[in-house]
Amino acid sequence: MSIADGEARMRDWTDKATAERLEKDVAAVKNDIAALTDQITDALNTFANATGKQARRGYKQARENMDSTLDDMSERGSAMMGAAQDAYGSIEETLEDAITQRPLATVGIALGIGFLIGAVWRR
Repeated sequence: MSIADGEARMRDWTDKATAERLEKDVAAVKNDIAALTDQITDALNTFANATGKQARRGYKQARENMDSTLDDMSERGSAMMGAAQDAYGSIEETLEDAITQRPLATVGIALGIGFLIGAVWRR
């Protein structure tokens, strides 16, 4: 029995050594996976922060572009209103001069325009 006991002990010792080695290997793999998970988490956080900063920059730039566009539109609108007021004043002066210099022609034109409006209105 001593040989059988020795063989059994040898198998137990080999199995224990193998089991311990497997346990160490599994623990090492778990640690590697945990470290990899931490690295992936850090990379994702960095990417999310960079994306957030880029989105904020894009928003600020779009807002600045919109503000400058609105300012340009306001300036152009003011310039158009000024031009329209100048044109109105010029037309008013021209009509006033035409009425005072040629009153009969003005009455004839007014009657002609009235006739055209009446003719169009009837159709």
